[in-house]
Amino acid sequence: MESFQTRIDLSSLTASIDAIRAEVGKVIVGQHQTIDLLLTALLADGHVLIEGVPGVAKTLTAKLLAKTMSVGFSRIQFTPDLMPSDVLGNSVFVPKTGDFMFRQGPIFSNLVLIDEINRAPAKTQAALFEVMEERQVTNDGTTYPLDEPFMVLATQNPIEQEGTYRLPEAQLDRFLFKIVVGYPVGNEETDILRGHHQRQSAGRRNLNEALDAVQPVLTAEQLATLRGQVHQVHVEDKLFDYIAQIVQSTRTNKSLYLGASPRASVALLNSAKALATLRGRDFITPEDVQELAPSVLRHRVLLTPEREMEGGTADEVITQLVQKIEVPR
Repeated sequence: MESFQTRIDLSSLTASIDAIRAEVGKVIVGQHQTIDLLLTALLADGHVLIEGVPGVAKTLTAKLLAKTMSVGFSRIQFTPDLMPSDVLGNSVFVPKTGDFMFRQGPIFSNLVLIDEINRAPAKTQAALFEVMEERQVTNDGTTYPLDEPFMVLATQNPIEQEGTYRLPEAQLDRFLFKIVVGYPVGNEETDILRGHHQRQSAGRRNLNEALDAVQPVLTAEQLATLRGQVHQVHVEDKLFDYIAQIVQSTRTNKSLYLGASPRASVALLNSAKALATLRGRDFITPEDVQELAPSVLRHRVLLTPEREMEGGTADEVITQLVQKIEVPR
């Protein structure tokens, strides 16, 4: 394997990422790809939608990521009766002053876990548009900026239909990744049972007590420094063209009714830079782009009715179109 000299000192970034992996690994078994994608999104300053059937530790993984950082954390359980003000906050009358005061909602935090995001109706979904894109909330004509870092981790169940509302394309486009969490593979389920038994034997009756063993290893200031290093990652001109060709091909593909927006191109670039640093490099490669393309694009495209009837999936179409584009060397 060829060795190379990095132009950016990534030792601190690598140490921080390894420490986060170690802390999360105290509770989570497997899910290495999911954790890598979450760490990539964290470094790329993007929001993440996590999709999977019940019981595959979607919420737990998000809570663990928050526990590894010394930042504010809030959890919002989305329900059909949830109002926008329950998320963003509202103005309350203060009798002493005779004025209204804005009371901040739970969205005013650093890491926000939105559980079952597709259970809230359209008007509550729309409340997230401004805050996810512009990192601010406007109430009664006054704008309230959010503190950095700000990251939304949202979960949803793809199976249940009753009592759920499909996320609008405009909101889906604001998520950097859509991560699909599958069932455990190989011996992972055996390891999950063994870990559960050991926690009970040690007197820890539930996972919340196990979470106490997870320690914060990263501060907001350190994260800002690491993100600054990601911005400095080298990108060759031919890779700009490669990313643009991949995204543009989604707009002309006969199997897709809706292609990806320019925001997807930026997302693919930023996440590729973050993944490169995760791999210990200060430059991106076509392989970084190829690896991330499904996670960046799967929620930003829509299949044609004909392709859906044939049983096709967005991932299959994305894989096929990436394979057709010449890889720069």
